[in-house]
Amino acid sequence: MSAVADQVGLLSTLWRARLIAPLRPDRYLRMGLAVRRAGVNATIGFATAAQRCPDAPGVIDELGTLTWRELDDRCDALGVALQKDAEDSGLSTIAVMCRNHRGFIEALVAANRIGADVLLLNTSFAGPAMKEVIEREGADVVIYDQEFAPTVDRALTDRPQARRILAWVDEPANAVTVESLITAHLGQRPQPATRKSDVILLTSGTTGSPKGAKRSAGSGGAGDLKAVLDRTPWRAEEPIVIAAPMFHAWGFSQLLFAALLACPIVTRRKFDPAATLALVDKYQATGLAVVPVMFDRIMDLPEEIRNRYSGKSLRFATASGSRMRPDVVTAFMDQFGDVIYNNYNATEAGMIATATPEDLRAAPDTAGRPADGTELRILDAEHRELPPGEVGQIFVRSGTLFDGYTEGSAGTDKAFHDGFMASGDLGYLDDAGRLFVVGRDDEMIVSGGENVYPIEVEKTLTVHPEVAEATVLGVDDAEYGQRLAAFVVLTDGSSVNPDDLKQHVRDNLANYKVPREITILPELPRGSTGKILRNELRGN
Repeated sequence: MSAVADQVGLLSTLWRARLIAPLRPDRYLRMGLAVRRAGVNATIGFATAAQRCPDAPGVIDELGTLTWRELDDRCDALGVALQKDAEDSGLSTIAVMCRNHRGFIEALVAANRIGADVLLLNTSFAGPAMKEVIEREGADVVIYDQEFAPTVDRALTDRPQARRILAWVDEPANAVTVESLITAHLGQRPQPATRKSDVILLTSGTTGSPKGAKRSAGSGGAGDLKAVLDRTPWRAEEPIVIAAPMFHAWGFSQLLFAALLACPIVTRRKFDPAATLALVDKYQATGLAVVPVMFDRIMDLPEEIRNRYSGKSLRFATASGSRMRPDVVTAFMDQFGDVIYNNYNATEAGMIATATPEDLRAAPDTAGRPADGTELRILDAEHRELPPGEVGQIFVRSGTLFDGYTEGSAGTDKAFHDGFMASGDLGYLDDAGRLFVVGRDDEMIVSGGENVYPIEVEKTLTVHPEVAEATVLGVDDAEYGQRLAAFVVLTDGSSVNPDDLKQHVRDNLANYKVPREITILPELPRGSTGKILRNELRGN
């Protein structure tokens, strides 16, 4: 009976999201044929959307609008070009280093359709890091934006045979481009793939070189879709603005969900807070996908600028990828409505927990409750389950765990216990079953025999009225083993000094939690996904 109940529950969810809707029978037939033609892969939603609503907007970027049918035809044309190239050199892993625009989508979908693996590269990579990842994953085709040409050149010094294709061109260049390949093969369709295409997403690399985590069409599947739709009010065919980087697991997942629901995808290459609000209003988007720091930047706008935009069309503004500032969560919802959904995800585990607006009103710093079909345990060092309120390692079990690391990725021994995978984070559950993440398990420090969680000190610093941002980390100390170092960005016109801030922490926390050093910076170094680059701070 449970299997029947699961199916009924899934159908109910899909109906509520209007993914299942009254359509002409021939539309459903064409959608089925599209699945058969394009193959069951991660990007199958683009093929079905082209049959469901072919003439509706599919992608809107700085170059204009493509309908779903136009986008589908362009993906096919690029697939033909890549397939012809593979006839000479063999099917390869295709690396993609692009910002958010149609070229990223076309490269991803085309590679999927011909059975090539897709390696999504971080746009903030330096040449050496990119070189290491490309060599490890064996990529022989790189599709990239022209602005990244110097980085690509450095990364491919030992791979002269690698094919280079420009996806976004800022200045005329004597080079092969995605657009030229599409133009040359428009109207053609690639041969059916003979192998399954994997998408290789890179982990954050917080403990070393980024590892490649494989996600295929079978990773998560209907369970992952239901978990999202049950918590976040997506509706089919309604526009979403995707500001989160699409190469990252979070932005990538939002792109795939949008395609599955035939939601027009509105995006721009570089994030701008005012421009993002303008896109929401212009296209009456009901969804907004960001990384948490983008909420910070929106609320940092002068009030008179924010007030130019209503955001009234928004039904949800969803974020993941790093910690959210509780004060920003509350301020954003006070202005734009109770629409924020905070998601706790992992590249290796997919959706873990979601905090709804109701959860965030009750506890603005919560990561939410476990997604349906996901189990959480908080375990101590001996793998004993801890009661509510006690901090331990977060372990997760679900049907959305990744397919494994790619061959050659370092540190592939992700900890498992009793079928549960270690998320790599520390946290606790409250009496209501809400999860709170206090930091990475490698961020907790022991200073003078006391356990200290940097996030607690960060929160204390950021409530100071003259602190705009703060991050705290552990550094080696000869006397205490480890000590806290804080890095702070002040508000405009602030006159507070490090000693004042130390006293503020001392007034609110135990003495051993007061940072020995507080450094004031003009801004915190961040990667393209908004995460603070702590290794750069350790070098200060």
